[in-house]
Amino acid sequence: MSPSGTLRVGLIGSGIGKSKSPMLHEAEAAAQRLVLSYELIDLDTRGLTPASLPALLEEAEKAGFAGLNITHPCKQRIIPLLDGLSDDARALGAVNTVVLSGGRRIGHNTDWSGFLESFRRGLPDAAIETVLQLGAGGAGAAVAHAALRMGVRRLL
Repeated sequence: MSPSGTLRVGLIGSGIGKSKSPMLHEAEAAAQRLVLSYELIDLDTRGLTPASLPALLEEAEKAGFAGLNITHPCKQRIIPLLDGLSDDARALGAVNTVVLSGGRRIGHNTDWSGFLESFRRGLPDAAIETVLQLGAGGAGAAVAHAALRMGVRRLL
């Protein structure tokens, strides 16, 4: 948290200039009576590559960021720079959230739980015994993890 009492967080990734994350997170924070600054750290805009992640993490820590969301192409590349991983991040081999606290960097993955909750709310009566999944990238791994947690018996 900054000295002004503003909670600073951000998103690191490529091509994120049109992300709605700042608007969504700041609106929810305001609804919770928090003052939040959600900043985009776009590798493309800065002319950087994922090789710049160590410097970006250090910059965020020095600037007082409480956490970062991580997106393409950094979800796997950030792992060696972290002090620890949640069980889900370890299982998926991908991180989309980094908590910066007490001089430590802890990686989490909330992609799978976000999908699971959206699925349960949007398709509560869907048959899930057998599921065909198209796509197997980072997000696909999270969806497969969620499907298995929901009780899918056969994932194709």
